[in-house]
Amino acid sequence: MHKQATKPMLILTVCLVMILSLISGCSGNQTAAPAASEQPSASPEAVQPAGTSAVPADFKAGTYKAEADGKDGKIQVEVTLDAESVITGIEVVGQNETAGIGVEAINKIKEEILTGQTLNIDAVSGASESSKAILTAVEDAVKQAGGNVEAFKSKAVVKSGEGQTEQLSADVVVVGAGASGVSAAVSAADAGAKVILIEKTATIGGASNLSWAGKFYNSSAALSSGLQVEVEKEIGDWIVNNHWRVNAAAIRQYVTKSGETYDWLTGKGYTTTFLNFGGEQLHMLPAYETRQDLLRAMLKASVEKGGGQVITETTAKKLITGTNGEVTGVVAEKSDGTTLEITGKSIVMATGGYAGNKEMVKEAFGFEGVNGGLGQNIGEGLKMAWDAGAKVPDNFGGQMLHQTLARATDKLKAEYEPFEASYPLMLTYLPTLMNVGPSGARFRDEAATLTAVAAANTSAFNGAYHLVILSQAQVDALRTKGMNGLQAPKLPGMPPEFYAPYKDKFKLDQPWKDADKVFESMVANGDGFKGNTIEELAKHAGMDPAVFAADFKLYEEAAKTGMDTEFGKAKEYLVPMGSGPYYAIVSEVNNLCSVGGLLVNTKFQVLNEGRVPVKGLYAVGVESEGVLFNDTYVGNGVGLGYSFTSGRLGGEDAAAGALAKE
Repeated sequence: MHKQATKPMLILTVCLVMILSLISGCSGNQTAAPAASEQPSASPEAVQPAGTSAVPADFKAGTYKAEADGKDGKIQVEVTLDAESVITGIEVVGQNETAGIGVEAINKIKEEILTGQTLNIDAVSGASESSKAILTAVEDAVKQAGGNVEAFKSKAVVKSGEGQTEQLSADVVVVGAGASGVSAAVSAADAGAKVILIEKTATIGGASNLSWAGKFYNSSAALSSGLQVEVEKEIGDWIVNNHWRVNAAAIRQYVTKSGETYDWLTGKGYTTTFLNFGGEQLHMLPAYETRQDLLRAMLKASVEKGGGQVITETTAKKLITGTNGEVTGVVAEKSDGTTLEITGKSIVMATGGYAGNKEMVKEAFGFEGVNGGLGQNIGEGLKMAWDAGAKVPDNFGGQMLHQTLARATDKLKAEYEPFEASYPLMLTYLPTLMNVGPSGARFRDEAATLTAVAAANTSAFNGAYHLVILSQAQVDALRTKGMNGLQAPKLPGMPPEFYAPYKDKFKLDQPWKDADKVFESMVANGDGFKGNTIEELAKHAGMDPAVFAADFKLYEEAAKTGMDTEFGKAKEYLVPMGSGPYYAIVSEVNNLCSVGGLLVNTKFQVLNEGRVPVKGLYAVGVESEGVLFNDTYVGNGVGLGYSFTSGRLGGEDAAAGALAKE
């Protein structure tokens, strides 16, 4: 599970755990700055003028400061150029990128700039925003110095391995090193198989590095705490809630076997912390900044100890098949251009789905929201498996829609402190405000905002975004009384990492200082709208004035009478709008990952059109998760719990299949 709505007491509990764990999340890792400031040295052959043209007459050697917008804030650098216009040093003096993803990208790009004396560098897979930011900042510094920017940008990077082919072999080859891929590699190695694990990025852990908690049913920690799930009821309800369009055996396997995964991870040193989350059996992952090292230690103790390899920055390109359609290996490309031909008896796909491929998501699901997961997950693994004969599941297209986001947040962070910049975001989680779709029509009981999955899916069904309506009277109430001024029943159910930077102010009675200025900035930035009248707001926001005016009138009547005849919203959430002017906050849906794409049996063998196993091919993690859900993920913590569990079990099955061929 990435995130879910909470009760106030539980939110405070999570905050305390986060403080003790020194956790920071998707929105930025404050512990990452030192790592990104490590100074790589240019190789001797790299210290050459950037281009063949002479150094510009107005060029001045020295150290220049520059900055650019990364994924999670400004990346600030100091760049040193010598008298020959050679970049001799790049120091990152400020950044908030995610450790293990953005920070590694920054370091890699720095090294390539220094080594190649070029700005013609491809973005690091999975960290394009961080990559582009460091390149932009260095380019700005070169401009300040009067250097020849075009010479730096036109100098091609020569890949040392281009044209070369390397052949490797293993019993089990795992493609993708997220939670499921690492688990599969480790369990396969423990079963006696020689394993090669390849990963397209420089990072081990994938989306688990950004996630919060997973569900391991009836783990020893859950049972010792006194919380036990009734297995048969859980399985029965799960099947009914997904309208029976699931693999009941796969659900039973996960529910009955995931508890063992908790002990397995603990035994490997990857310790999770049990949390009774309102009756949900959730297990919080280790501190964010420790996770990749823990997973690498697991791989070293199992895969590498058993004679296998972990190869990062290597992208799978296609599956190798035999004369009878069996899968016998993988063709991949290393970052230096070298082609790898890796043969194996069992091939495990753990490539993370396709949520980073906007066009593919739109075609499969009709979704137009925000990819809150990993940008490198663009469906390559699925396409390779389909080309090798795997069936496209009948329920293909499911996504993990899990929060709402305010479009205004990123730009506001450049102007205001994190708490103030999050004003629009927090309001997207309150049930006491009016929500309308792009046309201006109200589309739900706004109490859906109290549950993350319900909030996200009701919005996505309505369109690419929805609008949260706010009046000046409500802004004034927020400024003096905080969220209590809007009769908020509890704190917004945002993911803990969203409010970690301002947890001391994350209170219902905290006055919203400068609320009026923040919402004016939101409008000025183009991430929200304002109107002196309802009709003017509709015009500015692109709504149909008649539709919006009619629904606004109905909403105001419901607030006065305490009866919402249209959606049945509870009386305590029906708060009058009050006097204008009026604002509309653009709220979008966060898509954490795709769900499914390959059909598997309970041995995690990938099935073909006849629902018969494709020999030698296995799948774990989100690409195989479609067997658990109909068209949409609705599982609290299941995504992460299933990734670790399917990887553990699938790795054992892949090893058994491989060793049986000897």
